[in-house]
Amino acid sequence: MIKKCALWLRDSFIRNRSLNATRIVAGSFAAIILIGALLLTLPIASRDGQSAGFFTGLFTATSSTCVTGLILVDTWTQWTLFGQAVILTMIQLGGLGFMTVITLVSFALHRRIGLSERLIMVSTLNLNDMDGVVRVVRHALIGTFAMETAGAVLMSVCLIPEFGFLKGTWHAVFHAVSSFCNAGFDLLGGRFGAFSSLAGYNDNPLMLGTTAALIVVGGLGFFVWEDIVDKRCWSRLSVYSKMVLLITAVLIVGGALFFLMEEFDNPATLGDMPLWQKGLNALFQSVTLRTAGFDSIGQGGLSDTSKAMSCVLMLIGGSSGSTAGGLKTATVGVLLLALRSGLMGREQVTFRGRAIHYRRVLNAMTLALVVLFVFVFSSMVVSTVEDLPYLDSAFEVASAMGTVGLTTGITPTLTPFSQGLLILLMYMGRVGILSFSIAFITGNRHPAKIKYPEMNVMIG
Repeated sequence: MIKKCALWLRDSFIRNRSLNATRIVAGSFAAIILIGALLLTLPIASRDGQSAGFFTGLFTATSSTCVTGLILVDTWTQWTLFGQAVILTMIQLGGLGFMTVITLVSFALHRRIGLSERLIMVSTLNLNDMDGVVRVVRHALIGTFAMETAGAVLMSVCLIPEFGFLKGTWHAVFHAVSSFCNAGFDLLGGRFGAFSSLAGYNDNPLMLGTTAALIVVGGLGFFVWEDIVDKRCWSRLSVYSKMVLLITAVLIVGGALFFLMEEFDNPATLGDMPLWQKGLNALFQSVTLRTAGFDSIGQGGLSDTSKAMSCVLMLIGGSSGSTAGGLKTATVGVLLLALRSGLMGREQVTFRGRAIHYRRVLNAMTLALVVLFVFVFSSMVVSTVEDLPYLDSAFEVASAMGTVGLTTGITPTLTPFSQGLLILLMYMGRVGILSFSIAFITGNRHPAKIKYPEMNVMIG
């Protein structure tokens, strides 16, 4: 029966060539969200035996599938084991991508991966072409489960002594998957209080270190993994992988130094901690802003300057083809390279002796402008509707758009209108704003049939 269902799903849905690949990806995420919302609405999903309501289920399902982490109710105190299992399943599906999981079914059934499926895999993983895409997906699945297993084992060292074997093992598995998928969901509300996240472990290097490592690895992207495993030498890595690793290192180290200096004397965050703990939590804050959403210091206590920097890092996010959201590191890298070329009067955008095609540069600029416009406009809407300071509203919007999940604590207090806006932003942030616009608004691009004469425009 399971085999027949899997084959029917693949043949009737995936191989429907009349559908655009990006539309299938967007539609699959929407389907997972709807199914998850309905399951979380069931009384069996809530601890009090009463339905949490469709809107709460929809918000939680969207946040889970889009691996964000924003919540209206605490995950442990609200949801039963059934509800937690539903959330974990959606996190895994959302982190890997629906098509990647379906591909796993094809591997298990020893079925050939067709052209239509390869096209959808390319769209799901944000790859540039189909060259070796099946190999990348296979290695991504193996690497994902290996890293999540290793993370769960390390976390169990901290969690089993505190919660017991069964409960501690479940906590370790849940947090390992949530960390690797950059989801930010936790089950620690029953131990440290609702919405506490990892604040109770801000003095535990093993717990924070393991979580941070999983976040970084999950946010690098499947293509970078493949390149590292295949080449095993910095000099032999592709230019793209070098760009991603370099930008990731700069953002993490630079962010950690910034938060250490800015929050050093802030009693609401790092001020009362010893020096080693300040450094650990500043580093973790920089890492978790890469769309992970775990909180060890309390975002509500951050200074305004730190909140503004957090918005920037959240909007940048992780890397293409990863479990992370945001603009993506390579996109920001292309923008910075284009800025350098413009300032130096160069006609080509180059990096390490290679030219970047103008279409890639235009796509990066388009995506950045769309994200900036949506971010500013949505922040103003939330600030106006909720009568909140603009920076707090911007923090919440950036967290949703970048699928981060960090909050200053205002998410449950927002009106249904603003919460509905966050649902839309989380969905758009995960599917990809540029892919979303191409799939549902602009349609397929066609070569221009008419060439217009150029005109001069005064710039600056």
